[in-house]
Amino acid sequence: MNILILFETVKHLKLKQIYYQLFYKVRGKFFKKTYTNALPKKVEILEWKDFFLYPSTFKDKNTFIFLNKSYLFDNQIDWNFKKYGKLWTYNLNYFDFLNQENITKEQGLVLIQNYLSQDSILKDGKEPYPISLRGINWIKFLSKHKIADHHIDQTLYNHYQILTNNLEYHLLGNHLLENGYSLLFGAYYFKDERFYKKAKNILTEELKEQILEDGAHFELSPMYHQILLHRLLDCINLINLNSWKEKEDFVEHLKVKAISMLGWLNEITFRNGTIPMVNDSTYDIAPSSKQLFTYAEKIGLQLDSVKLSDSGYRMIRKSNYELFVDVGDIGPSYQPGHAHSDTFNFELYIENKPFIVDTGISTYEKNAIRLEQRQTASHNTVKIDDKEQSEVWDGFRVARRSKIVQLKEKQNYIEATHNGYKKLNLLHKRIFITEDSKIEIIDEIPNGKKSKKIAFLHIHPEIGDFKISGNNVNFSKGSFNIQFKGDSLNIEISDYDYCLGFNRTRKAKKIAVMFENNLSTQINL
Repeated sequence: MNILILFETVKHLKLKQIYYQLFYKVRGKFFKKTYTNALPKKVEILEWKDFFLYPSTFKDKNTFIFLNKSYLFDNQIDWNFKKYGKLWTYNLNYFDFLNQENITKEQGLVLIQNYLSQDSILKDGKEPYPISLRGINWIKFLSKHKIADHHIDQTLYNHYQILTNNLEYHLLGNHLLENGYSLLFGAYYFKDERFYKKAKNILTEELKEQILEDGAHFELSPMYHQILLHRLLDCINLINLNSWKEKEDFVEHLKVKAISMLGWLNEITFRNGTIPMVNDSTYDIAPSSKQLFTYAEKIGLQLDSVKLSDSGYRMIRKSNYELFVDVGDIGPSYQPGHAHSDTFNFELYIENKPFIVDTGISTYEKNAIRLEQRQTASHNTVKIDDKEQSEVWDGFRVARRSKIVQLKEKQNYIEATHNGYKKLNLLHKRIFITEDSKIEIIDEIPNGKKSKKIAFLHIHPEIGDFKISGNNVNFSKGSFNIQFKGDSLNIEISDYDYCLGFNRTRKAKKIAVMFENNLSTQINL
């Protein structure tokens, strides 16, 4: 392992993360603990009403489909199944399928009982993150079907004891927020004051920390924003339906944050309902923006307008196009696991259809594909001397990272500079000028004449054929074209894999423009 890369990664961590990394390792090695305290009281069934159901991932006869991969378990379900990687195993252990569109009470109970029969040999399923998601799903299912089962409740209580003693302070970010959401459900279900105090503290502190002023979740993945907003709406729904606790400032805090998150999501959602597939975002994982807006309305929350700011994302809307732009830093500094090397990346939709797109993601496995999908060349920005703007590595880590050092904005104009190439003594300035019938993108690298510079544009696979004509790229479909201006230009077209979801890609074309000094990219609409 490169010591410099490790240092550049670790130096951004909070002391709390480092402490808990060490604490959990030492405790796990020398102080084994079992979590089998008896239920202190009989469980009183909660009220629950679904306003969102998951897509069907459980099929008849023990067949499951997650991440676009299906598997049929012959006789017994193997809850530790590893053939398709850890994320697939995690999804199997989340139990989202208990609250899918077409599952019966009887089918759900059989699955839970099967899980209980293997409780002593569970592995990934007893990690705090899957415990968190599974706990919410079990409580929803048991509550809406009015199921009272001591064995299920005792096992669920045991799992919540594991969670409370293994909260993900070593990771922080969305994982700790999910821990807090789940503890709130556990607190209400078991009427447990200890769970409630933990949940309230985590959610109060972490929502304040993780939701930026403009409403964005600070990991800056639109997909994770949708996931975390969905869970927050679930928490508000839970409190609204059940009167265990007096309505207090806490629930108002949840509502304020939810309204802020809804506003941000509304601002960055394209008119056709999709989100920008930036950072770790992909299709068919999170509830859609429309589903979340509907859910919010049904529990009494209204959309409020926000101005995009802290997130570094901007959305420029004209009558015939929408331009999504990233002029922000990698975030957060101490947990950039879902960040990419993509400063000044953008997506362009014309007439509600994708034209220039992010490549997206198709895997969380720590392999060459994961690395490539996070690197600079997989985004619509500029790479210099084959170096990365931000040093992504090991699946979910970032060492040296770019930082915005200048940002100017006015109507139809955004200008920003980042220092991701400071090791080369170079800065990259990008200017976006937006008019009704054209977009101009200007790239300037002062003192970079001798450097190798490549600007990338990833074209959506549905756009059809296009070809180079001089310094222009002409498209067979539509009336638009792209014109490049600069010294010593060399334009090439090559293939890339456009991600349609986990484990699902489609061949598409990208444009690479090598330039000497500055580059002007004019998109004529």
